[in-house]
Amino acid sequence: MGDRFLVRFWGVRGSYPVPGPHTVRVGGNTPCVEVEAGDHIILFDGGTGIIPAGRAMIQRHQEQGRPLSAVILFSHTHHDHIQGMPYFAPAYAATATLYLFGPRAVREQVSEALRRAMVPPNFPISVEDLRAVRVVRSLAETEGIWLFPGQLDPEVRNVFRDPPDGSEDGVVRIDVLKSYAHPQEGVYLYRVSYRGHTLVYATDTEGYQGGDQRLIRFAQNADLLIHDAQYTLEEYLDPVVSKQGWGHSTPEMALEVALAAGVRRLAFFHHDPDHSDALLLDIEARAQAQFPGAMMAREGLELDLFT
Repeated sequence: MGDRFLVRFWGVRGSYPVPGPHTVRVGGNTPCVEVEAGDHIILFDGGTGIIPAGRAMIQRHQEQGRPLSAVILFSHTHHDHIQGMPYFAPAYAATATLYLFGPRAVREQVSEALRRAMVPPNFPISVEDLRAVRVVRSLAETEGIWLFPGQLDPEVRNVFRDPPDGSEDGVVRIDVLKSYAHPQEGVYLYRVSYRGHTLVYATDTEGYQGGDQRLIRFAQNADLLIHDAQYTLEEYLDPVVSKQGWGHSTPEMALEVALAAGVRRLAFFHHDPDHSDALLLDIEARAQAQFPGAMMAREGLELDLFT
């Protein structure tokens, strides 16, 4: 397997999936990003992109003997971030172990949201009928996840009692930041650190005047920032149907955070379902003139954070 820190994009759309010829190059599945860090597989969100991600996990298990295990981190439980879970093939395998984490919310915990996604008669199989071993836990804002070499079971630790001490070589550390800039109860943003390199996943968050200062600190010097950029500036400021307060950002907001945080690369994410390949790639080209490390997240894109 080797030591690696890879990011794979399986679903990059927001709101609902959009198959069709105008989305061939960027992709039409809803959010799912895979991170391979050392021995560990981490999946961000369970949109329809988690369906091909699950197939790839099973293929690697069969061909390479990799453990059928993953840590799945939910930013929140809106439908477009959990709608692929009923079709996630490893959940039906008795040899699989899945560790599922999400925000600790007042209205609904992550376990309840997953159960709601598979409620008969709307779906023929309930969560209780899945064969995989499932460990489901809601995270508090003061908690982080540590993944150790040779140990698949994650450890949840209090970030104030267990601050980084320089002895974590080989440990995958996942930290959490709650963003309140999304309707209802906000979302969790995640920072994954491994062998001196860092990824930040910040979807479904809306920018602030002068930049989101908490996110800028959270993403400081990251190798890759995956940032929501669902709306164009014109859509965001539309005088008839303004998108202000809808909990999503523009490419300009994402760029502001990336430049202030000094990140190496920026991936625009959570593309609007009405945005064609042509529009998205035009936005990418204009952003790269300002920041060469900017790119559109697209299905099939794989990035090596060690390079």
